[in-house]
Amino acid sequence: MAHHVTSKDLPVNGEKVKSSDLALPKLISLIVFVLGAVASFFLFTDKTFGDGYSYSWLFAFMFFISLALGGCFWTTLHNVTNSGWGVSVRRLMENLGFVFPFMAVIAIPLMLPSVQNDLYEWMETHRDVASKYIDEDGTVHENDRHQIVTLAHHAHVKEKKVEHGAYTSPNADTFKAAHESLLATKSWYMNLPFWLGRVIGFFLLLGAGIWIQRKVSINQDTDPNPTCDRLIWTRKASCLIMPVFAVVATFIALDFMMALDYKWFSTMYGVYFFAGCALNSMAVLILTLTWLRSKGYLQTVASKEHYHIMGKLMHAFVIFWAYVSFSQFMLIWYANITEETTYFILRNTGEWWGWSLSLTFGHFALPFVLLLPHYVKKTTKFIVPVCLYLLAYHFIDLYIAVIPERGVSLTHGESLFVEHSAYLGDIVAFFTVGAFFVFMFLRNIGSANTYPNRDPRILESANLHN
Repeated sequence: MAHHVTSKDLPVNGEKVKSSDLALPKLISLIVFVLGAVASFFLFTDKTFGDGYSYSWLFAFMFFISLALGGCFWTTLHNVTNSGWGVSVRRLMENLGFVFPFMAVIAIPLMLPSVQNDLYEWMETHRDVASKYIDEDGTVHENDRHQIVTLAHHAHVKEKKVEHGAYTSPNADTFKAAHESLLATKSWYMNLPFWLGRVIGFFLLLGAGIWIQRKVSINQDTDPNPTCDRLIWTRKASCLIMPVFAVVATFIALDFMMALDYKWFSTMYGVYFFAGCALNSMAVLILTLTWLRSKGYLQTVASKEHYHIMGKLMHAFVIFWAYVSFSQFMLIWYANITEETTYFILRNTGEWWGWSLSLTFGHFALPFVLLLPHYVKKTTKFIVPVCLYLLAYHFIDLYIAVIPERGVSLTHGESLFVEHSAYLGDIVAFFTVGAFFVFMFLRNIGSANTYPNRDPRILESANLHN
C-alpha cells in the first residue's frame, strides 16, 4: 500500500517525545557518567594507571566525537544540497550534531599537562626545553644564550617578556639547541599555545555552526507563516559552515590522534577519519529512528523509503572508507619513508596484526555484501544488526588507531597486572564518555519536535518514494 500523507495527518504543533519515555534512559546514563567520572578522577591521578588511562580517555573521546561530527556533516550536507527526502529525519541529524559542542566537557582532561605528557611526546619535550632554556620571566638563560645562537647559525634569539610563572613556548632556535631538529621544523604548528587555541576554536566555530542550523530549524516549528526564505538563508549559511566542518574534522584527527606520534604524517589521515564519522553517524541515526518509531513517534513522516536511502548512504561510505584506508596504506607502503611506515609497522606486529587484518574483511567486505540487497536496507530486523556491527568495527578501527601508541610505556617494566588493568580502564572510559554522549543526545531529542513539522517540504519527505 502506498504511503500517502496529507497536511491533515500532521499535528499542527508537531510531535514531541514524552518526558516519561526519556526519563529512565537519561537517568541511567547520568548515573553511569557520574560514577565513571569519579572513577576516572582516581585513575587519572593514580601513578600506576594514569599513563594508560590517558590513552583510554582519548580513545573514548575520539569514538564519540566522531559520531557527533557525523551529525554535523549530515545536517550541513542536507542544508547545502537543499535536500527534500531527509526533512523527516533532519531533526535527528541536528540533535546528533548538537552533541558536538558539549563534547568540550570530555576534552577538559586532555588539557591537563600531566595527561598531555602521557599522550604527546612533543608536548613533554616542549615543557622540558622551556624549563631548561627559558626563565620563568620569559627570557633565555644567560648561560645558554651563546649555545643557542651558535647552534642556530648565529640567529638572534629575542627575549620575550611574559607574566611570572606563565608558560613560554620555545622557538625553533631553542629546539635546535636542545638537539630537537624535527620539532624545530614543526614548532610553528606544534606548539602548545597554538594547539590549545586550535582546540578551543574547533568547539567554538563548529559548535556555533551546528547551533545556528538547529536554532533556525526549531524556530520554524512555531512560525505562523513558514516560507522558503528561511530555507534559502539556512542554505547560504551552511555553505559557509561546510568548509569549517572540513577543517575542524581534519584537524581534530591530526591534533588528537596523529600527534600521538609527531614524527609520522599522512595526507589521507583526515579523510580517513571523516569517512568513519560519516559512516557510523548514519548507523546511529538509523538506530535512533528505529528506537523512536518503536515508541510510536515519526510513524507518519518516516517510512521504509527513508531507511532505504539512509542504508544506501551508509553503504556508500562503507566503500569510501575502504577506498581511503587502502589509499593511505598503499601510498605509505609505496613511498617506504621511515617516518611514515612506523605507524603500520607498529600495528602489523604482535597482537595488533590480526585486528588490523580483520578490518579488510570485517569493516569492508562483509558489510559491503550485506548491504547490497534493497530489502536489507528497508527492513529494520536486518538493518539494525548491520548498524550495530558497523559501530562495533568503528570501535575496533579507532582502538587500533589510538591504543597501540600506549605500547611498552604502559607497564614501565612492571607486572602484567598493570597492563590488564589498562584494558579495564578502556572499558571505564568508554562507558563514562558514552553515558555523557547518550545523555546529551537524549536531552537534545527531548528539547524539540521530532521532525520540522512546518518545513515547506515535509509532505514531500513524508511521501518519499525511491
